Amino acid sequence: MSRKTLKLAIIGGGSSYTPELIEGVLKRRDDLPVSEIHLVDIEEGEDKLYVIQTLAQRMIDKVGADITITANFDRREAISGADFVMTQFRVGGLKARANDERIPLKYNVIGQETTGAGGFAKALRTIPVILDICRDIEELAPEAWMLNFTNPAGLVTEAVNKHTNVKSIGLCNVPVSMQMMIADMMACELKDLQLEFAGLNHLVWVHKAWLDGKNITAEVLAKVGDGANFSMKNIFEEPWDPDFLRALAAIPCPYHRYFYQTDAMLEEEKQSAIDKGTRAEQVMLTEQALFDLYRDENLNEKPKELEERGGAYYSDASLNLVDAIYNNRNTIHVVNVPNNGAINTLPLDAVIECSSVIGSWGAKPVTVEELSPAVNGLLQQVKAYEQLTIDAAVLGDYDKALMALSSHPLVPDIRKAKSILDDILRVNAAYLPQFKVSVP
Repeated sequence: MSRKTLKLAIIGGGSSYTPELIEGVLKRRDDLPVSEIHLVDIEEGEDKLYVIQTLAQRMIDKVGADITITANFDRREAISGADFVMTQFRVGGLKARANDERIPLKYNVIGQETTGAGGFAKALRTIPVILDICRDIEELAPEAWMLNFTNPAGLVTEAVNKHTNVKSIGLCNVPVSMQMMIADMMACELKDLQLEFAGLNHLVWVHKAWLDGKNITAEVLAKVGDGANFSMKNIFEEPWDPDFLRALAAIPCPYHRYFYQTDAMLEEEKQSAIDKGTRAEQVMLTEQALFDLYRDENLNEKPKELEERGGAYYSDASLNLVDAIYNNRNTIHVVNVPNNGAINTLPLDAVIECSSVIGSWGAKPVTVEELSPAVNGLLQQVKAYEQLTIDAAVLGDYDKALMALSSHPLVPDIRKAKSILDDILRVNAAYLPQFKVSVP
């Protein structure tokens, strides 16, 4: 019996990450009968979109796959009849990200684009756009799954789950990278590892790690504290204090450095902005080099240089999730989904990042035991910030925005919070029509 073929709509199709997705689809042709991939972007990204389309076509032709690639600016056409809608866009582009990073640095505050105050600015711009996309999905592809890779992924996914009827799951490449790095340091096969993830996006811990049924959590923490590679290419690898890790008794994700080693990370970010530019400004150069590669008519595969962009294992995170839903695998993946009691100290509708069973029916988070105060305090504070940020973005509410930033663990003073907020609203005025306030 022939299976239904799949249509994938990729919102932000001109992203430099898209070749990762194309490669992932082609690797899984036996399990995922994708017949159509529709790339959509905005007109300002026309050049990149068509460069990506032609590279994707060469990759498809190389393996002889029967997949139609379409690229244009018609989002509704892309979404209409789609089985999966994959979102990976950046409102305002890398220029807006650079502003997000530099504004907080003016006030000696970390400006990181997801975890820091920069992520707050990005959320304000992104949430209204993603909700608008969801209205199209509700109308044109009500049975589609939306897989959100757009950052800040957990925060954006919670906005979608609270304000739309779209079936959505958020995902991130950080947990997959953590799995790979732990397998490497333990010199074992990935399939022999079991890791219990629970927390928030870019604030997730591995609370327990097992290898062949043996609890190896303390051993992994000792290796990380001894200098084993446990970072992402886009994060400064400040060494971990082994005594702190032993006391924490949970394996932190690389982004935890911003919360646990704030002074060192802030100083590195400030110095880097002076010497090399912010991360966004460095990525602009990386992207230019990538697209120069992509334009090569002889290139018909994903170039290895793409890994320098910081998106390693992106296709594994996203296409394994598509496979689990389409083929009803009932396998465990680390995703961003409503809590539903998995972490008993958070609201039921709060989106968390955790190990979840995935099947054609969706995602069911795996319940974790009582979290220690060492973990729970930070978790609660960041979730409060996220919920206030969602309300501020949806309502255009200045007071909620001010309280969101004032609640952020990395914003140490309300005067700094107010100055950062006013700068964000002023610089991003074109992208924030929901805010009616006049900022001097």
